[in-house]
Amino acid sequence: MSLKLQIDEDIKTAMRNKEKDELRALRAIKSMILLAETEKGAQEELLPETELKLLTKAANQRRESLGIYQEQGRDDLAEKEEAELKIIERYLPQQLSEDEMREELKKIIEQTQAKGPQDMGKVMGNATKNMAGRADGKAISALVKSMLSEQG
Repeated sequence: MSLKLQIDEDIKTAMRNKEKDELRALRAIKSMILLAETEKGAQEELLPETELKLLTKAANQRRESLGIYQEQGRDDLAEKEEAELKIIERYLPQQLSEDEMREELKKIIEQTQAKGPQDMGKVMGNATKNMAGRADGKAISALVKSMLSEQG
């Protein structure tokens, strides 16, 4: 089942169960999907990679807002963002642990024959492709930086 159909079904369920937070998050995802579908040059049906990018973007937006609200002591808004983030994360693939990321990065570093921090671009290009949706870009970057500086 495509993400759009799944979201539509989940919106109906959330409406029946009167779950306001879930409904708000699902409608935000649906809005992103509809915008992506109506973009110039877009295909009729979104590719799974595009759906993954949309979900990742939505999750990152919620994480960023959550951090800002927590810094400013706005617990009421932080709670809403956190609830929406949990709902969005249900549609994302299982996130990699730090150890799993480290293992994948070791393989990528060997494949690209990276020698130190100067080869970070090579490693990051492959890492972001291989771990798309399963790991946060900032976490990947920090781990690659530390692993390459240990080598160099």
